[in-house]
Amino acid sequence: MNKRTLLAAIAAFALPLPALAQTAPDVAALREAALEDDLAWEITEGLTTEIGQRLAATEAEARARDWSVKKLTALGFQNVRIEPFTMPVWERGDEEAHVLGASAQKLTIAALGNSGSTGSRGVEGDVVYFASFADLQAAPAGSLKGKIAFISHAMTATQDGSQYGPSGAARRLGPSLAASKGAVATLIRSIGTDHHRNPHTGGTTWAQGVKPTAAAALSLPDAEQLQRLLKRGPVRLKLVVTSEMKGQGRSGNVIAEVPGSDPAAGIVLIACHLDSWDLGTGAIDDASGCGIVTAAAKRVADAGQPRRTIRLLWAGAEEPGVFGGAAYFAAHKSEYHALASESDFGADRIWRVEMRLPESAKAVGDRLVTALTPLGIAKGSGEPDGGADVGAVIRAGTAVVALGQSGLRYFDLHHTPDDTLDKVDPAQLRQNVAAWTTMLAIVANAPETIGPAPAPARR
Repeated sequence: MNKRTLLAAIAAFALPLPALAQTAPDVAALREAALEDDLAWEITEGLTTEIGQRLAATEAEARARDWSVKKLTALGFQNVRIEPFTMPVWERGDEEAHVLGASAQKLTIAALGNSGSTGSRGVEGDVVYFASFADLQAAPAGSLKGKIAFISHAMTATQDGSQYGPSGAARRLGPSLAASKGAVATLIRSIGTDHHRNPHTGGTTWAQGVKPTAAAALSLPDAEQLQRLLKRGPVRLKLVVTSEMKGQGRSGNVIAEVPGSDPAAGIVLIACHLDSWDLGTGAIDDASGCGIVTAAAKRVADAGQPRRTIRLLWAGAEEPGVFGGAAYFAAHKSEYHALASESDFGADRIWRVEMRLPESAKAVGDRLVTALTPLGIAKGSGEPDGGADVGAVIRAGTAVVALGQSGLRYFDLHHTPDDTLDKVDPAQLRQNVAAWTTMLAIVANAPETIGPAPAPARR
């Protein structure tokens, strides 16, 4: 057997040639074409203009689901459907804060999601200041009886948004802890990095056995004003927060698919969330995310049938507690998800990629890093966070790719009235679509097995 015959024989038993849109030139062509994308903007503009704010389990969120089904169907996606679920309904109500006494003035606040109520007559109390959540933790039991707790902290803008987790403890856990120590209400400095007079809302949680009390965020200028007043002496406030829970209501996930040619190769799950808080129109959080993942999936689908099924999850009710993500996992946990990822960090440029892949898919990750480099995206070394709505799927062992957007201005806008369409930069939005198109073209068509990912490293 001569050398040429031997090589031909070896090739006959080798792995099959890469599938459609898997070769480097094909991926590059899709990536470059996506830099001219208009669909992501069309979806973001349509959702924020025709629907506006989309508070979970409201009539507006229901209209958004109907809008989404029509849009995804018109775009040619298959198996488009709503998967409904029930959840607790929260209503904002009135929200006012007034300094009493010689320095009487109004402060700008926004009630936190799941806040309790003061009743229409409000509550009055002396303010007890805590420079950090840790200081509140150290306060003795019962020391806040009849008081209004005020938790401050300083969040710094970072590219990776890493301060959100530690700073956010004051919002997520602070009101419950303060109430357990006797506080009649809790104010926090907004979890944000801007200095506009726009408070940042967001959800809070209540420990078992703790009765919800009024909980609200001060805009950063107002939080600093209150700190200055406290330096001058005791401060007494009157708060009116009439938020309330309204029983059970209906939300739902919107699902759409690009069916793959090989059902045994698994599902590539890509997600965003459809709901938003009610102060702005949810453009960066997270209409743009829905536009990005959908535009990318459409581009890959138009190039030909992928090997793996690409499933879009436009999750409902993420903001008040990731109810949509939990409902999706409960309904689909028995299915084979090869990989999961989510776009839920605005629409500014993607600057890094992090991934957790099995050893069998190492080459997939290598190809992905190479293909993303022309977009200015580098490989990160951290543990990837795939996103809240796919978190349960990832924790169950699914591989993950995280395309990290810049967070340098995200927390200027996050959960505020400023979360509106004009804050989305079309050029940066297109770069996101190009990155997601690149990722999907490689992952959905990879000939390698993408099985369960290794457990995340302990920190």
